[in-house]
Amino acid sequence: MASEKKWNWQQRDWPHFTYDAAALKPHEDAFLHHAGLLLGASMHIKAEEQQALLIDCMSDEALKTSEIEGEILNRESVQSSIQRRLGVSAPSHRTNAAEAGVAEMMVDLYQRYNEPLTHDMLWGWHAMLMNGRRDLSSVGMYRQHKEPMQIVSGRLDIPTVHFEAPPARRLQREMDQFISWFNDSQSLPALTRASIAHLYFESIHPFEDGNGRIGRSLVEKSLAQSLGRPVMIGLSHVIHRHRKDYYAMLEKSNRSNRIDAWLAYFAQTILDAQAFTTTLITFIIRKTHFYDRYRDMLNPRQEKAIARMFREGIDGFKGGLSAENYITITGASRATTTRDLNDLVAKAALTKTGTGKGTRYALNLK
Repeated sequence: MASEKKWNWQQRDWPHFTYDAAALKPHEDAFLHHAGLLLGASMHIKAEEQQALLIDCMSDEALKTSEIEGEILNRESVQSSIQRRLGVSAPSHRTNAAEAGVAEMMVDLYQRYNEPLTHDMLWGWHAMLMNGRRDLSSVGMYRQHKEPMQIVSGRLDIPTVHFEAPPARRLQREMDQFISWFNDSQSLPALTRASIAHLYFESIHPFEDGNGRIGRSLVEKSLAQSLGRPVMIGLSHVIHRHRKDYYAMLEKSNRSNRIDAWLAYFAQTILDAQAFTTTLITFIIRKTHFYDRYRDMLNPRQEKAIARMFREGIDGFKGGLSAENYITITGASRATTTRDLNDLVAKAALTKTGTGKGTRYALNLK
């Protein structure tokens, strides 16, 4: 293999990453500033709403980190599983093995964020994520197969190899080094440490499957340790929106141990995730104010529809709530639906756009 084709782990300076630390200082300062603002904003939310926000964030991360890998889970099932594991009463939902597993991992990550990283912790996360899988030879352990671990695309006869990980025989040594580095690197600035941790782990790719999900969890663990408290951050939500860029940067960055471009990219990704979480907290605060404003002003059908709209989250119903949506949610007649929706608009609880069949409604949270 020509030297320019070597992967980062094959190079002499592996795993000693080099970069210009000063270049990231504005990002680091912005992260700490906004972390303080997030903490302050959350203090304005009632205790029960803080808990709801935590569960929403954990559920969204669980769903999006799975969706990045092409696994679509049920939100209500994941959320109820997280609630039960946190000791919160939750409606009964049928939960499959994957949903139960990712919920268990998210709660473990939240509750044990400040514990040192260990092989057992990583193996445990892997066993949780692979809950119910029968197609893998190595669950709850590093991969064992002798074949190369490659990320490929294209035709089977002429594949494009985007990355090849270290062979299984090297994994124990590589992971010993990685875990030592992770536990000894807490003096590094928050974004620098989290960004290196993710690239370092993904370059080793120690598991047969689940490396991306565990690697993103390590980012959250790293950030939480840097701040000294669990973090609520929409990392997977932001990566999911721009996953082509994410995979392209990983591919570009696993060929050299000079990682300035990766650090700049991933630090900004974390800042974008922080901004998303700020928007989510603002949404929760406005939801609380909305219910304070309209307490005892809505009939049971309107309350049911409004609650359903809030469950859609920040983005709301795709394209807006229609009269047909309202009928489906409430079971109301068309005439009653028209009266209810007009009343909600008159009370400024909803805003209205369009005409006729194109009429749509949205929550008025201003």
